[in-house]
Amino acid sequence: MTTVLIADDHPLVLSGLRALLETLDGIEVVGQAADGREAVSLATSVRPDVVVMDLQMPRLDGVEATREIVARLPGTAVLVLTMHDDDASVFAAVRAGARGYLLKGAAQEDVARAIAAVSRGEAIFGPALAGRLIRFFNGAPVSPSLPFPQLTEREREILDLMAGGLTNAEIAGRLFLSSKTVSNNVTVIFDKLQVAGRSKAIVQARDAGLGRSEPTTGSNPEEM
Repeated sequence: MTTVLIADDHPLVLSGLRALLETLDGIEVVGQAADGREAVSLATSVRPDVVVMDLQMPRLDGVEATREIVARLPGTAVLVLTMHDDDASVFAAVRAGARGYLLKGAAQEDVARAIAAVSRGEAIFGPALAGRLIRFFNGAPVSPSLPFPQLTEREREILDLMAGGLTNAEIAGRLFLSSKTVSNNVTVIFDKLQVAGRSKAIVQARDAGLGRSEPTTGSNPEEM
């Protein structure tokens, strides 16, 4: 019997995936988590054979949750099941220690096969993703991995300008957005990066190489 923990922040996906897995022979669902932090806590408690992990979740994203679970529980395999098929997300998950990566919408038998494979210590990826990984490890050019794969393109753009020292009003003017839209995006960025304020987000962004093209304007680092 392979024990499985499911982590996804969408209740319908969570219940549907649990119902699917419970129909499969040889699989026992031992827990479910609605965010990355809960996934790490539950995994540490129940020590499942496999964690089926979404990537974009509150409190702690799936990539960081994978990294923590693999570090704490080397005997537990993480299988990513997500909607994100971009190179940045795939490579970030693999670097964090995920043994498998499937896209939501995969057939039931593919999910069952992937769970069985990663529980045996094998690596398994969807056909298109496997091709990318082969090209990557063979040295073929791939699109560069972007920092903070949990952010949307717009959120990453706003974070880049924040790291360059621009205020929300200046960012709004630069991107032709309303100040309210920028403020809402900044709040989402803080949540996804798990930071309490602007200054901490800027530190993370600059450490990742963002903000280097923008001059510092003397903005208040704690401005929302």
